[in-house]
Amino acid sequence: MRSLLRTLEHATLRDIALVCLADALVGASFGAISVSGGLPLWVPVALSVLVFAGGSQFAAVGVVLSGGGALAAVATGLVLNARLLPFGFTVADVLDGPWWRRLFGAQLITDETAAFVLRQDDGRRRRAAFWLCGLALFVVWNVSVVLGALAGGLIGDTDVLGLDAAFPAVLLALVLPSLADRRVRTAAVAGAVVAVAATPFVPAGLPVLLALVGLLFAGQPGGSEVREAQDSRRSRESRESRESRKGASAEEPGAPVIDREEIR
Repeated sequence: MRSLLRTLEHATLRDIALVCLADALVGASFGAISVSGGLPLWVPVALSVLVFAGGSQFAAVGVVLSGGGALAAVATGLVLNARLLPFGFTVADVLDGPWWRRLFGAQLITDETAAFVLRQDDGRRRRAAFWLCGLALFVVWNVSVVLGALAGGLIGDTDVLGLDAAFPAVLLALVLPSLADRRVRTAAVAGAVVAVAATPFVPAGLPVLLALVGLLFAGQPGGSEVREAQDSRRSRESRESRESRKGASAEEPGAPVIDREEIR
């Protein structure tokens, strides 16, 4: 755990802590709603450990409390969790090691862990962000659900506290820096429009999946962007080539260092 903390920047650690705080409020709200609605304490606790997906847990409990059956609750949760499939492709590079580690890592794939991974460029920091955020959220979420469930009879109506707004507010704060890129901004706006337009006509959970249509409007990188990337790659390869030749020449005392790039 200490190595993970040393790998990440202070700003990233601060953001992870804020996300954990927001999720703790939401988890407590989930536990309280479940128990105050008439479900036994073990139901929200088991859902939090086995499912570990706030939106799906709220949806499943909502179906049950409104009179729906277990199959309908499971189907609703599966529809909502289908959005995690593309997230899995996004963070696949951080899930290395033995099968049991990859299996547990798959359980930690959430909106938050995917968001923090996407903010990192270096592979080592990507892995650190995923595991630190995932493990911290798993512990915080489950503890807060238990505490909320135990206090369910005392909290009463959690909607008046506005706890449900903490989760989307934190996610929006994480996404905002990425919107500086024009293609990302276009995809996000298009996806949001599609999701909002579809909400009155499709079951809960589907608008989130339909928002992926926004990726079609992102387009390809422009010609100038491609040229800049190619020029940067050529410059990097040329610099690495010169350094390798100078290193090889340094091994032979008295041998002159010839820079072919300068000759050309």
